[in-house]
Amino acid sequence: MTTLYISYPARAASVDGAAQGCGYALVGDGGNVMQQGAGALARMADLVASARKVVLLLSAADVTLLRVAVPPLSGARLKAALPNLVEEQVLGDPSECVMAIGPVQAGTPERTVAVVQRAWLEVLVRALVAQGARSVSVLPGQLCLPLAPGGVSAALVHDEAGLELTLRAGQYEGMGLSLPAQADSALHTLRALAGEAPVTLYLPPAQRAQYEPLVADLPGIVLEEDNWVHRVAAARAVQLDLAAGLGAASGAQAREWRRWRWPLRIALLAVLVNIAGLNIEWLRMKREADAVRQSMVQIFRAAYPNEKVILDPAAQMRRNIAAAKVAGGDQAGDEFTALAAALGEALQTLPRRDVVAGLAYRDGVLTVKLKAGGVEAAGLAQVQAQLAPRKLTLKETGAGTWELRAGGAS
Repeated sequence: MTTLYISYPARAASVDGAAQGCGYALVGDGGNVMQQGAGALARMADLVASARKVVLLLSAADVTLLRVAVPPLSGARLKAALPNLVEEQVLGDPSECVMAIGPVQAGTPERTVAVVQRAWLEVLVRALVAQGARSVSVLPGQLCLPLAPGGVSAALVHDEAGLELTLRAGQYEGMGLSLPAQADSALHTLRALAGEAPVTLYLPPAQRAQYEPLVADLPGIVLEEDNWVHRVAAARAVQLDLAAGLGAASGAQAREWRRWRWPLRIALLAVLVNIAGLNIEWLRMKREADAVRQSMVQIFRAAYPNEKVILDPAAQMRRNIAAAKVAGGDQAGDEFTALAAALGEALQTLPRRDVVAGLAYRDGVLTVKLKAGGVEAAGLAQVQAQLAPRKLTLKETGAGTWELRAGGAS
């Protein structure tokens, strides 16, 4: 997964409202720069669409960072109160600006509020979303310089309008200026803005040779080569996203969900087809069951026309047939007399015949209580062997207790 970082130059350097020299870097999850270059934002569609997330670094000259005393309010109330809190420090109507508030910092009731023009930022973010951005974050460029404790970090970049000066004086403190293309004057401006603090000035590698003789006369300025590695590392630590104040992230997420629109529709259609198939099969089987039951009822009525109530034709037919056999002199195999007679004949094979202490019959099961020590261990197997040809099952359910029943059920 990759993240695309785009450094957008100051609005003053734009041509017909669009910047031509946007630096970019495609960065892996481990912070390694996979690809970098420069070009117009409108020509980055392939890079934007391929990245998991797009981070737009706005020029420090276009973002104002304000220090504001913030009352202890919840997130929603604080967001609603921001325009009133910064009204005195913002030129123009606060409703025409996007605002984002930084995290609470220890030791101070003040918090940093980033302010940028809404209409301009909306155009930039919509352009990224239109090119396929899945998630968009917007950060102030001045906070994407390495933090220099006890000193000031600065960067000078040449653009179409001249020089773009960026300063970072603290974790959430910084500013930016668009200056004429005069290197010596820009350095004196930097020295004046930094005061007595030491300055680390980041320059493109190609311009370092030009500035080295100029800073020799200015104390406290150290030159370093500007690169994407330290800018990305600084950007990852920033907890101040202007896209959240704009509501742009939700638009990118909505676009991401639209990519799944057809797969989700197809999955839903498959579920509906399966549900419909199951219901059709259930209706078919229900009709078959109703037809079978109707046939059984007709057969039962033909055999027993005097029966008025038919709840279970099969069970009632079995009961009637059993009753007819009994009435004809036949004896059911699970009746008490049949089970007791079969048991008595089987016990004739034992050395002792007076082993039964009592009999109990219930629901086709004959329970036999044996006398203590009346039957040896081999006696049960011997009796079972005698009963098996009659399709009778005998088993020991406890000490001195047998159960005898008809059929192979246990």
